[in-house]
Amino acid sequence: MEIAFKASLLKMKAPTVDFFKRIENLGKDDPRRIMHSFKVALAITLVSMVYYLRPFYKGMGDAGIWAILTVVVVFEYTAGATLSKGMNRGLATLLAGALGLGAEYFASLFGNKAEPIVLGCIVFLLVAAATFSRFIPHIKRRYDYGVLIFILTFSLVAVSGYRVEKIIELAHQRLSTIIIGGATCIIISICVCPVWAGEDLHILIVSNMEKVASFLEGFGGELFQLSLEGESADTSNVSDKSFLGAYKSVLNSKANEESLANFAWWEPGHGKFRFCHPWKQYLKIGALTRQCAYHIEALNGYLDAKFQASSEFRKRVQVPCTKMSCETGKALKELALSIKSFSYPSNSARNIQTCKTAIDEVNTTLQASMVGEWDILEIIPIITVTSILIEIVNCVETIFVAVEELSEQAHFKKTSDEPEKPQLLHGGVIPAVGDKEQDRGFVTVIIHKIASQSLENEDRRG
Repeated sequence: MEIAFKASLLKMKAPTVDFFKRIENLGKDDPRRIMHSFKVALAITLVSMVYYLRPFYKGMGDAGIWAILTVVVVFEYTAGATLSKGMNRGLATLLAGALGLGAEYFASLFGNKAEPIVLGCIVFLLVAAATFSRFIPHIKRRYDYGVLIFILTFSLVAVSGYRVEKIIELAHQRLSTIIIGGATCIIISICVCPVWAGEDLHILIVSNMEKVASFLEGFGGELFQLSLEGESADTSNVSDKSFLGAYKSVLNSKANEESLANFAWWEPGHGKFRFCHPWKQYLKIGALTRQCAYHIEALNGYLDAKFQASSEFRKRVQVPCTKMSCETGKALKELALSIKSFSYPSNSARNIQTCKTAIDEVNTTLQASMVGEWDILEIIPIITVTSILIEIVNCVETIFVAVEELSEQAHFKKTSDEPEKPQLLHGGVIPAVGDKEQDRGFVTVIIHKIASQSLENEDRRG
């Protein structure tokens, strides 16, 4: 009996211990959450003084409860979200209050009998129009909360104005308390350990790019780690394979990125972020990174497929495919580093050019395979993997162009030994000849493709 009692007691303690461990981990993952809790408590305590202090209570009366309600619904985790909700609530309350008073005055002109009918028609039309506006994408994205508050406030003012005599005084008290609550939230959110939505978006985009880059850097070794004939397997990445699944979080990051970008739009300039920072360009880079992650999702399936192809064919494509994957990952990491450090991309163009050289090598091997040297059914998995890698290279090249645009729009710093606008061209990049070693830059060589028919025409003319 004693053993059974102890066992049941341990079972009862286990959920409690797990609960407190989860709370502890939640605070350790992001300590800003603890600070946010104290900030909300501080804001509510301050606006509660409207009730605690007699001078404030005489001026505001029972309408002071609206200040507390404003803090509860407006105070968000990031400063941008708090600013967005605060501005939406303040402007919507002001506009709805003015229209409500106007509607009540306009309806009173029709006499006591017709006043409720006219007032009901005005409420019906404005509420219907405001509700329909919430379906407009731009309004729903940035002003949805404001429209909701507008509908609520206008309805309350218009309806209560029919029975309450001192409607102007009541509207003034509610507007004043809402402004007090909203201003308290905004000031505390910005001045006390602020959490910026723009900074979180910046970190999220960089993190997603690094996750995709880590997968690409290690994919080549994982794909060809099965030992070839007479060779030992590559086990360099066997101990830590967390990079193989880290990219999956990138696939579901669209909603978070868009939410942070919308809130960042409201934030003032802070740190290295300007007031009109190009947040839309971050969304473009994030979308391209997700597109690359979708290609990786298809690519990752071949790690568990354990396909069997001719060892000779695998030996020929192993080096260019591994180089292609590794250099693409390096290029993506360079791009992530340039965004992280607010600097122009430097070595990414060279890494992508190396990938293009590897693509040419793989194409040569694949063209030879079509002649019948290898069984097409055996080599088709590797051909599929190669085609996906080529698509990833093209996707990373597009990301490079998007990062260049971000660098121009956000005025990223340029290094002294870096050209104004590095170009991704098929001709490659070679060192220029100079008198001194430190004076050597990079010259881009463009090789134009000329059709054979044009060459024959030139010969005939000659």
